[in-house]
Amino acid sequence: MHTVNNYFYRNMKKYFSTLAVAAALVFAVPAQAQLQFGLKAGLNVSKMKLDKDVVDANNRTGFFVGPMAEFTLPIVGLGMDAALLYDQKGVEMEAEGVKVNDKLHYIDLPINLKYSVGLGSLASAFLATGPQFSFNVGGKKIFKEQYELKTSEFSWNIGVGAKLVKHLQVAYNYNIGLGATADVNEGTAASALWKAATGKLKNNTHQISVAYMF
Repeated sequence: MHTVNNYFYRNMKKYFSTLAVAAALVFAVPAQAQLQFGLKAGLNVSKMKLDKDVVDANNRTGFFVGPMAEFTLPIVGLGMDAALLYDQKGVEMEAEGVKVNDKLHYIDLPINLKYSVGLGSLASAFLATGPQFSFNVGGKKIFKEQYELKTSEFSWNIGVGAKLVKHLQVAYNYNIGLGATADVNEGTAASALWKAATGKLKNNTHQISVAYMF
């Protein structure tokens, strides 16, 4: 337990350092930068990716919701957004005719660099990319034997979207798992087939979101 706590605190320190740098950038931008706050929500479709495809992983749906902040430089179209999201992801895997499923619960911190192009006074399009830090806060049922679930994850976002009447945003985002969601627990895996899926298990997610900026 002491080792787990040390790992958690080290990662928390690293993530909050990244957040502090992002906050410093916000305060360093010129006065003409536009800063907005809002609420973001959406649906996701996730699928686990294993190093060895001996266990089938199926697409599962979930949702996310939480507050969001965004600032932009109107002249050059550059900006940044950050959000604090509750994220529920579905998981389903099958081996030897046995299907297991669960819902994983995370607190996500995505920080994206954005580039926007105006399409007139009522709309603009944007591209977004950046890191996401996720902290697991529940959902370990199927990982008790087959896998050892990580307490935190690191991933990368690539997205595209549109902003309407300066307030409403609609976006598609692909979240690519870079760090492992879980490691195979070879000591307690239920069968030889589950054990054969050695290595790391990662979660890649398609997301559709809507945000309203005040």
